[in-house]
Amino acid sequence: MLFFFGLGNLFYVFILLTNAVAVLSEDRFLARIGWGSSAQADQFGGPDTASFKAKMINLISSIRTVMRIPLIAINTLVIVYELILG
Repeated sequence: MLFFFGLGNLFYVFILLTNAVAVLSEDRFLARIGWGSSAQADQFGGPDTASFKAKMINLISSIRTVMRIPLIAINTLVIVYELILG
């Protein structure tokens, strides 16, 4: 099954998943399920960095911060590539 996927398709999957994480709204979606940035504090007020949930919140926040500008450029290149070479 894995042999049917080319590197181009895996690149598209990576881009789509990164876009999906980058556009998650913290107010509308993440805070409702308890994954907002305010949910990182444990019961004593300090950040809980050992749990899986805290690591995922940190990863989502990092992707949203770091990948915002590069994703614009990468998405533009993918769109131009698809329009020209389809």
